[in-house]
Parts: sequence; structure tokens; C-alpha cells
Amino acid sequence: MGIAADLAIIIVAALVGGMVAQTLRQPLIVGYILAGVIVGPYTGFITVSNPNQIALLAEIGVALLLFTLGIEFSLKELKPVRRMALFGTPIQMALTIGFGYGVGQWLGLDWVASLWFGAVISTSNTMIVLKTLSARGLMGTLSSRVMLGVFVVQDLCIMGIMLVLPHIGGDSFDIGALLFAVVRAALFLGVMLLIGTRVIPWLMRRIARWESRELFLITVTALGLGVGYAAFLAGLSFAFGAFLAGLVISESDYNAQALGEVIPLRDIFAMLFFVSVGMLLDPAFLLANLTTVLLVVALVVVSKALIFGSLTRLFGYRNVIPLATALALFQFGEFSFVLARVGLQEGIFSADVYSLILSAALVSILITPPAFGLIQPLYNLQRRLFRTAPMQTFDVPEEGLRDHVVIAGAGRVGQFVAEMLHRLHMSVVVIELNQQRVDECKQQGIPVIYGDAGHPVVLKAAAVEHAHLALVTTPTIKITQTVAQQMRALNPDLRIVARAEAIEQLASLHEIGVYEVVQPEFEAGLELARQVLLHLELPTPEVQRYIDAVRHDLYAPIYQMHEQYEAVHALEHARRLLDFSWIALPDNSPLLRCTLGEAQVRSQTGATIVAILRSSGLVINPDVAETLDSGDVLAVLGNHAALASFTTMAAPHSGDADQTPEK
Repeated sequence: MGIAADLAIIIVAALVGGMVAQTLRQPLIVGYILAGVIVGPYTGFITVSNPNQIALLAEIGVALLLFTLGIEFSLKELKPVRRMALFGTPIQMALTIGFGYGVGQWLGLDWVASLWFGAVISTSNTMIVLKTLSARGLMGTLSSRVMLGVFVVQDLCIMGIMLVLPHIGGDSFDIGALLFAVVRAALFLGVMLLIGTRVIPWLMRRIARWESRELFLITVTALGLGVGYAAFLAGLSFAFGAFLAGLVISESDYNAQALGEVIPLRDIFAMLFFVSVGMLLDPAFLLANLTTVLLVVALVVVSKALIFGSLTRLFGYRNVIPLATALALFQFGEFSFVLARVGLQEGIFSADVYSLILSAALVSILITPPAFGLIQPLYNLQRRLFRTAPMQTFDVPEEGLRDHVVIAGAGRVGQFVAEMLHRLHMSVVVIELNQQRVDECKQQGIPVIYGDAGHPVVLKAAAVEHAHLALVTTPTIKITQTVAQQMRALNPDLRIVARAEAIEQLASLHEIGVYEVVQPEFEAGLELARQVLLHLELPTPEVQRYIDAVRHDLYAPIYQMHEQYEAVHALEHARRLLDFSWIALPDNSPLLRCTLGEAQVRSQTGATIVAILRSSGLVINPDVAETLDSGDVLAVLGNHAALASFTTMAAPHSGDADQTPEK
């Protein structure tokens, strides 16, 4: 069956490997790589007949990853990390190439091969890091944005390296070929800019008008892979061309739909990439040269971690960010395999050196997910050893804070509450570790402290010991518990309102003294259920009684400890029982030319007219002597039955359009 049988073997092996990884609570990519080792050509088990064809298909996975990355890419999101990305990344690559040159010399390579080895280890693995960040729910953090900025600039730099490197060494330096490659790349970028602004938007609009989901998916995939192939023909990277195509689509009105359509396809081909990476590993070579491989891995991992951590700190990032970048970006990148293969074909690397590079690269990739798990424990140890956490404060009153509200987290929820309190001129301070959100608070004039809300030093800067109320908006239960416990330690009487991910977490939060808890998904579900039942024309009181009963069961611990909390919900219940509607009087309504006193609306229907909208203006709280006229729009307050009764009363009576109520 050829490649069809190979794909079947790979998919089944990936399923088994993924299930094992999930059972062991490891990232799926670890299971995929191990599955590739098992079905690879070196193990003797059920093997893939043509690994080279699978490797070619796997390149599509890298291209689709960068394509979707381009669709999601936003220059605004990278603004807080532009200095590290634009200046720190080239420095990092230069330092890594220099260190790799030294390692190559230690391995006995000549100067050209040593330079190639430095280039091989200079990049990090976009696929591994982004998939691990996504699996751990860390996308969107400042650390992830720093890494994303590094990846983008690394890809730009590696394009230049791949243009220049093949022309270095040998008997002569072909400057003409190098200049031609540079001009060809520049021409491609210019043509891509023209097509991206003129042709692709027109094509996307035309395809969208046909309302064919299948054709839309094919169009999006064709754009990503087609532009990638055009970039390959122009001497650039296939994956980088796909990234450019994603950037173009990201500026269109169809970016969200395009992303949603292509993600399942990306995940399938990404799985092929990880399996193909595992297939490269020769266990026999690894065992025979285990000491050398591990030593090379240790040298590369430690050096890159130190370089990334130092540069991140040098460019002004503090707290967990230097540690996170150091433990996330130390591995060999996707382009390491490309450069190693080209080096083998050009005779730069021997077969043994090529196998050494592959083995070291795979080991570095395999240890990346466990290294991610060490970030938080090591950061906690760092905070205990070094009590003084660097922080910045903005718009915090010089006279200090007292009887104020502390908001831990400036996401959508935290910023909304902070903005509302700020507009009401109430004392509030926000704690946030994401620089972009800190900048947003600064623009609104909201007092904000850059720092980790789980650190006592940061909480003291927010004057938690003098606060009246604290709001913890993070959706992660472990972070919420840590922050709440630190707040309680500084202020045992502090009232804390927290957000919970799931209903089951309410009890654990109550145990540490958090009595006011909101579960957003539960509240949204209740509101959706209320709307559905109302649209099904169930009586409003019955609907509200059911909703209140469900909410009361969930928040029973809160009701038992705080009578005021139940009183607030009782008032909310009363408000929802009263519907407010605008009703236009028909031209032949029996209420025309009647005063409100003569109409006796309240006594006959139970509804109350609280305002009248006319061309001359709005009459609020009208008097009983106010006469109803044609064109009036009435603001009517009452429950569902009262409003229905008033609508019937105001409607024209059949056969007697001029009938008016008795005076």
C-alpha cells in the first residue's frame, strides 16, 4: 500500500503514544516522538517503509503551524517585547553561534563545520514550545509573548543565515551567487506585499460570497501552502512563506473563520512532524555514544538557558520571565534538522556528526516539556531565597492607600471592575504581571503595580493590610489559592471575592477563607437557561423561582455566612420580576384622548406608565392629568401578566375603533 500503509501505522502509533502520554500527564508531543522512535527504521518493530516521504509530509506540519501563527500574529501584542525581539534575539543567535563554534572545535570539526554547528544550535523549536505553552494554558502571558517575539525574529535571521552559510568555505567565495540570492528574496517579499494587499483580499471575498465551507477551507490551505512553496522557490523557507501568508490573512475580515477551519488540519500534520522527528533517532547510535550525546546536550542546554535568561533580564524583564525563557528555549529548533541535512548533503558534516546532531536535538526536545514543569517550583524557590521582588508602580497615591479595593489580575474581568470603580472615584489598585495590561491600566489612569500578586512584597506595596476588599480574578485555582492565602496572612479580616474555574472548587476556596466566590460559566449558563425558558413563554415568576433555587444550592455556604448576600439576590429577583417595556399607542387605540386618571391603567391591569416619549420630548413620571395622544410611546413597568393585560387594553377594539373607557 506504500505511503497509505505508512500513514496508517503512524496514526495508530501516535494514538497509542498520545494515550500513554496523557495517562502519565505528559504533553502529547512526547508520546508522538516516542511513537516515532518505535515505528522508525532502527527498532525492528513494525516500521514505516519510506521515512523520507513522511519527513516531506511533516514539513507541511511546520508550515501550517507558522501559517496559523501568522493568522494569530499581532504587532500590537508584540509591542511590549519589541526590544527583546528585535535586538535581544540577534544578540542571542550571535552568542549561540559563537559558543557552538567552540563546541564544534572541541568535537574535532574544522572551522566551516564548527560554524555550521553553531548555526544548527542557534534557533529554538517553535512547534515544541508553542504546543507546550498551549497545553499548559500559558498562551497570552508576557512570557509567551517574549518567546513568540524571539521565534519570529529567529525565523527572519535564519533566512539570512541559510542564504549566506552555503557560500562560506570551499575553494572560493561566490559573492555573485550570494547577491543573487539576496535580490531574489527581496523581490519575493515585494511581490508578496503586492499580492497580499491586492489579490488575496479580493479572492477571500469572492470565495466567502459562494458560502461554501469546503471551498473556503481549500482556499485557506492553498494560500498557506502555495505561498510557502513560492517562498521555497525564491530561496526562502517554506515555513516562513506560510507565515507571511498567515500575516496577510490576519489583516482580513476572514481571519477567525480561516483559523478555525485550518486548526484540525494543522494538528494532524503537526503529529506527523513529531513522529517523523522520533523516526530519526537511532537508539543503537545513542547508546553507543551516550556520553558524548549527553555532554553535547548539557553544553547546549546550559549555554542557551544562560544566554536567554541573561538577555531577558538585561532587557528589563523580571520575576518569572527570565526563568521561563531560559527553561523553554534551550532546545534545538526545527531548522536545526534542515541545516544538519543540508550540511550532510554538502559534505560539511560526516554521517557520524549528523547522527550526533540528530540524537542531541531529539534529547533536547524530549526534556523540554519536563523543564516547563520546573518553572513554577524554581520560581517559588527563587522568591523564598530572594525576598525583594522588583516591581513598578503607576498612579499610586503618594499618601498611600487605605480602605481601598485590591484587584489581583487586570484581565477582562479585572479591568472592567477597576475601570468602574475608578469612574466612581473609589480607591482601587490593580496588581498585574502582564506588561501590556499594565500599560492599558496606565492609559486609563488606574493605579497599578507591576508584580506577582502571590508575593508578599508586592501585596505590601498594594497595602493589602489596610484594604477594605480584595478581588482575585485569575481563573487558575492554584494561583487563586496562593494569592488568597498570602492576603489572609497580611490581613486576616480582609474580605476576598474570588473567581472559580469549576463548581467543585467553591468548597476549597471557602476553606481558606474566601466566602464570596463567582463561577462565571455557571452564571452564564443560568442566564442562558433563563432566556430560553422566557422565550418558551413560561411564567416569569416560575422561571425566576427555578433559577434562584439552583443558585441558592450552589452558593449555600455563602448564604449561611452572609445574610446580606442573600438579600442582594432577593433584590435582584424582585427586579427581574418587573419587566420594563416601551409600547407605542396604536392610532385607533381606545386610550387616545384619555387622561391617565381616566384610563385607570394601574387598577385595571396592574401595570404602571412611568414615562411618555413624544416628538416634543420625554415626559418622566407623568401626572394623572396627562392626556394620551396619537404617536405616544409609553414606558410601561410591570410583570409579564400586567404587560400583557395592558397591551390588550391599548389595542383597538374590534368593531368599535372610537370606543374609550368610561369616565
